[in-house]
Amino acid sequence: MLIEALFYVFGAVLIGAALAVISARNPVYSALALVMCFITSAAIWLLIEAEFLAVVLVLVYVGAVMVLFLFVVMMLDVTWRSCARDSPASPGSAGSRPWR
Repeated sequence: MLIEALFYVFGAVLIGAALAVISARNPVYSALALVMCFITSAAIWLLIEAEFLAVVLVLVYVGAVMVLFLFVVMMLDVTWRSCARDSPASPGSAGSRPWR
């Protein structure tokens, strides 16, 4: 009974974090929500007594892949304003001037 309740709680948190991954506008917030997805997935693995898989999930994905992803996002420093400013359809860019 307790394990079923924990499963539903972790499942609800996992679905909420997955929705946050795809709906966040900031890539850092999206990456942090993805870390929450990995942690709750590991908790579900622990509920079915697959400890090795839970530890590997946390160590490999959260410990390595997500740190690398956050490092790249921080190094690139991509903002929506810079993307919109450099697009050809934005006012004031070279693509919107008819004489160029």
